[in-house]
Amino acid sequence: MRWAALGVVYVVWGSTYLGIRFTIESMPPMLSAGARFLLAGAVLAALVAWRGGLRMTRRQLGSAAVLGVLLPAWGNGLVVLAERSVASGLAALLVASVPLYVVLMRRFTGQRPHRVTYAGVAVGLVGLAALLLDDVGESSWWGPWVVLLASFGWALGTFLSGRLDTPANPFALSAVEMLVGGAVLAAVGLVAGERVSFGAITAVSWVAWGYLVVVGSLLAFSSYVYVLGQLPVSTVATYAYVNPVIAVVLGVWLADERFGPVQLLGGLLVVVAVVLVVRAERNRRTPVGVSVRAEDER
Repeated sequence: MRWAALGVVYVVWGSTYLGIRFTIESMPPMLSAGARFLLAGAVLAALVAWRGGLRMTRRQLGSAAVLGVLLPAWGNGLVVLAERSVASGLAALLVASVPLYVVLMRRFTGQRPHRVTYAGVAVGLVGLAALLLDDVGESSWWGPWVVLLASFGWALGTFLSGRLDTPANPFALSAVEMLVGGAVLAAVGLVAGERVSFGAITAVSWVAWGYLVVVGSLLAFSSYVYVLGQLPVSTVATYAYVNPVIAVVLGVWLADERFGPVQLLGGLLVVVAVVLVVRAERNRRTPVGVSVRAEDER
């Protein structure tokens, strides 16, 4: 079952970037993302409670809430915001930098990664520079930087999750994270002045939003949290060089997205960098993150 769950993360998360793009074509970004996580979190919480697994201490609840702010709200929310001016495939390539952030966080807290890991980070930085500096006309100047900021938030949540006291039931943890993240996103949307005009929402956006709720959140996010408790993070982290490929292919095929040769080279370098980092850490039997609790969605 754990390998099937990892396969879901491989395939589904790569497709959610395009789902986000289609959703926000006629839906407000923050409110649509907030509603997505609130609905998915409520359904999952009800299922977990029905099975008697929604038990946790106040400290565990607080830890789950912090991760909900960092992962669904900060990590996913900023990606949703950025995709109003960034191609979905480019967003996925930039988000692939999450394992590189985690390595740097480990170094700043006194850990010493392998030399090959540092080489991977260096290659990744070159790739990110190519992605950021080669403008093919589809992205605003700020969009890619917002995606990198989102990646930092997701990496920080990944890093801290191994140091926090979280619920033993991964699905209870996932439910709380989605509920808290969804509430934060909805509140930000309302404060920012977003409003929903149901008559203006297209059928494509409704289908995409429903896909994100059922497949992207309930299935993929829960599968991700589950496999983090079943497999080494170094194994789970391999999704980071599968998701971008799927996202780019789907973006070109279904959304007519275009990438310049420099951006394609930059994306390839980022993927190569992640491969170097994950393999170096696996050879040392040291996880890319701090624990088997969290790694990288949005």
